[in-house]
Amino acid sequence: MKRATLFILSLLAATLVVSPAMAKTTFVSIGTGGTGGIYYPYGGGVAEIWSKHVKGVKAVAEVTGASVENVKLAHKGETVVGEVMGDVAVAGFTGDSKFQGKKHDILSMAIMYPNLLQIVVLKKSGITDIMQVKGRNISTGSPGSGTNFMAEAVLKSLGITPDDYKDSRLSFTETANALRDGTIEVGFWSVGPGTSSILDLATTHEIHMISFTPEQTEKILAANPTYSAIDLTGGVYRGIDQPLPTIGVWNVMIVQSSLDTDLVYRLAKALFEKNDYLKKIHPSAAYTTPENAVKYSPIPLHPGTIKYLAEKGITVPDKLTP
Repeated sequence: MKRATLFILSLLAATLVVSPAMAKTTFVSIGTGGTGGIYYPYGGGVAEIWSKHVKGVKAVAEVTGASVENVKLAHKGETVVGEVMGDVAVAGFTGDSKFQGKKHDILSMAIMYPNLLQIVVLKKSGITDIMQVKGRNISTGSPGSGTNFMAEAVLKSLGITPDDYKDSRLSFTETANALRDGTIEVGFWSVGPGTSSILDLATTHEIHMISFTPEQTEKILAANPTYSAIDLTGGVYRGIDQPLPTIGVWNVMIVQSSLDTDLVYRLAKALFEKNDYLKKIHPSAAYTTPENAVKYSPIPLHPGTIKYLAEKGITVPDKLTP
């Protein structure tokens, strides 16, 4: 009996030794976007990398309303990491625009890839100029998304107000479906080129993408310094064969500024050093490099990322140091 009791007690002791180690698992939630864009598969790839290569971390990608919502979720601690457009990151960090004067507790961890504004109509609509959205049924993207934020900013800079159109504010997949059935006439995407929802639409319907004139581009860039003029490469979508002048903005992976430095260091290290796997998920991940983190981050970098960059011999300018 004594031996049996001692055996049971030793098992209990072993269990107590293992339990604290198990309790050290850190759960990392990644706020992405809808399933019809790139944020979600990109975030899923990042979650796989972190779960596999960062000791003690279990990461998961979550479907969200995208950029604006992701800033709010990261600030509140409801997610650890958020994928957001650079203009939204700046607005959240400074408390401008839709954040209504409230500065949010975020810093940049990495640059992801550039988003291009892609404004799609069916070719049969005859709509060829952005000013023709006036009086139309359109979708500027789902509420809380970076697409909605960017679409409204671009339209505002061209003198087009929300009273000038009827906005359904749909997700990427919903926007494509609404164009198919004629519920809307113009759909906005701010996403990396080659997004599935537009690709699918272009296989069943002839589409046209609205470009910007040089004068329109000048107005947009003057009002929005985080944007840049960029061409959508021809051949990405069926029927869009020539380069298309549009507007671009870099995507940022943000984290809570109070997040542990060592944790962010280990996450950033795995993200950058396992990039080959991430590129298999989506080729846009080729832009996710340590060098681009310094070159394109629109808000200061987290100390954990700075620690990794220092190890790689990359100098971080004062403006990116929190």
